[in-house]
Amino acid sequence: MPFMIGLAPIRRTLPYLETGKLVLKEMIQIFSINYNTHGLNHQGVRDFVFWNLPQIQYKNPSVQVITFKNMTPTPFIRCYYDDGKTMLIDVDNRNKEDIMEHLIKVVGKSEEILRQESISKEKRESSANFGIGCPRSCICVVPNQVPCPGTVPLPYHMRNKTRKLQKEDL
Repeated sequence: MPFMIGLAPIRRTLPYLETGKLVLKEMIQIFSINYNTHGLNHQGVRDFVFWNLPQIQYKNPSVQVITFKNMTPTPFIRCYYDDGKTMLIDVDNRNKEDIMEHLIKVVGKSEEILRQESISKEKRESSANFGIGCPRSCICVVPNQVPCPGTVPLPYHMRNKTRKLQKEDL
């Protein structure tokens, strides 16, 4: 498998990408990271970019993720919002775990919001659901189902009135 070649190929597997913890808020449009490829105070950001940036890109497909290398004396992360505002996050001399925890707290969605979104996503994606707000308005739209009695009358043997009469006759 050619995707398993290189430094830490586990980063390119789907189970690893799905374990990402950071889901950015809807307002964030651009997520930029500025760091240098050398220096001790940039080591945590380099590790963060190496291990966690693919997960962030996978979990946030509508957010543009940019990295700027060797352009700044101190590492920082800048988030650009859709209303034109920016947020500057200092990550100087932090390790990758501290950076991730801080980003989850500051620009990430809360656990409650993620739980609500997953519940609504399950409801929306289920093919068994029908009614208002679902892909199908009625069960009769599904092939091999009984049509609505309002549009096509049910056969006599399926009507409750005739069932009662048949039981009485026996």
